[in-house]
Amino acid sequence: MPFNLALLDAEQKNKIELDKQASFLVWKMKQAKCGPDVVTTQLSKLVSEQEKEWFQQSVDKYKRIMGVA
Repeated sequence: MPFNLALLDAEQKNKIELDKQASFLVWKMKQAKCGPDVVTTQLSKLVSEQEKEWFQQSVDKYKRIMGVA
């Protein structure tokens, strides 16, 4: 079932963007292109506590999926 992401509200779009960023950072960690400090750096750039929580949950999810410690 296709979804038009343009029809989502701003909060949902932001949540998807944070999930994509988390996925990319964990992939980079798995490929040894960066260290775990990059997650901390990205978290410090986020202002909202809700965004930080979403991002951290996504990082944890992708670490489990990709087998990154």
